[in-house]
Amino acid sequence: MPEPDQNTLARRKDIIAAMRDIIPTPGGVIVDDDQLRPYECDGLMAYRQLPMIVVLPENTAQVAAILKYCHTNKIRVVPRGAGTGLSGGALPMADAITISMMKFNRVLDIDWDNRAAVVQPGVTNLGITRAVEHEGFYYAPDPSSQIACSIGGNIAENSGGVHCLKYGLTTNNVLGVEMVTIEGDILRIGGKGLDQAGYDLLGIVTGSEGLLGIVTEVTVRILRKPETARALLLGFNSSEEGGNCVAAIIAAGIIPGGLEMMDAPAIKATEEFVQAGYPLDVEALLLVELDGPQVEVDYLIDRVGKIAKDCGAVYSRISESEEERLLFWSGRKNAFPAIGRISPDYMCMDGTIPRGRLSEVLTGMQDLSKQHGLGVANVFHAGDGNLHPLI
Repeated sequence: MPEPDQNTLARRKDIIAAMRDIIPTPGGVIVDDDQLRPYECDGLMAYRQLPMIVVLPENTAQVAAILKYCHTNKIRVVPRGAGTGLSGGALPMADAITISMMKFNRVLDIDWDNRAAVVQPGVTNLGITRAVEHEGFYYAPDPSSQIACSIGGNIAENSGGVHCLKYGLTTNNVLGVEMVTIEGDILRIGGKGLDQAGYDLLGIVTGSEGLLGIVTEVTVRILRKPETARALLLGFNSSEEGGNCVAAIIAAGIIPGGLEMMDAPAIKATEEFVQAGYPLDVEALLLVELDGPQVEVDYLIDRVGKIAKDCGAVYSRISESEEERLLFWSGRKNAFPAIGRISPDYMCMDGTIPRGRLSEVLTGMQDLSKQHGLGVANVFHAGDGNLHPLI
């Protein structure tokens, strides 16, 4: 971290007074160390820093006023969503104002005809699906932290999830944003239409980690729930065989709704934690979800089963109900906290490699684990080669 600007710290009392003028609501400006402590890091807890102050604006006008003041007075700002990120994207600075967007938590509009929902950035990822599921719709990107992570944070990090292989990342499912620039100007980019004229500014904003401005409103694409969705659990005697099966499924032209992989340490910890029915006598487990019309799903389940058998699968189980399918996924989505049963702490890595070389990389990681005496559990989006070794 850079050394804090002493001139800014010397003006802290004046900055606090200015923020309280902008946000007069009690609790809207946090200054005491004990109350600042929850904001000292995001999900990457290896790095911590108390922010100078935290502000919780309630509307776009307040966000614009805060940024205009900070721009004029050369004060750094750090935007923050729910703080569930694992990359330090919301790490505060000692001489900066952390702007928490969690009071922006309302669903503003649902447009069924245009299959779009307009929400504030503090709405949780799962909250969007909850708002539209009664009409048979859902929001596709689903990070493992979807119960808690905010859509604003998803845009900042261009979050993916277990179903991104077929349905895309956040950038493929966001139609428009309202945002405030660092100078305090309010902009609208995109909208409910499927495509907008001009430069793809929305593509630049998504994944920019709040460096281009603070998002205050989001328009997302909502999708019809598929007619049928079923999940398969496929077990292998080695991670190499599991990796080869992933490559074979994609090579066959099959794009599952989700295609995830876990190795033995992750399987054991997750099963003890969630009791999702995972086999404990395999070295690698694939979780494959197929969705669409009933006849298509039945056909693809049969094809995937044959591919898995040819790749050496020693275990196969197909979900027989929606409850069982969700239970299979509950294990995967709770894998990260489940690793706490193995170790009091771990470093979560995130890298993407070609699917065809999965088995090679997994073997290499096992060799490095032995060489350095560091345990590693693997939980990852196998379908798109997005690995999450937990060291």
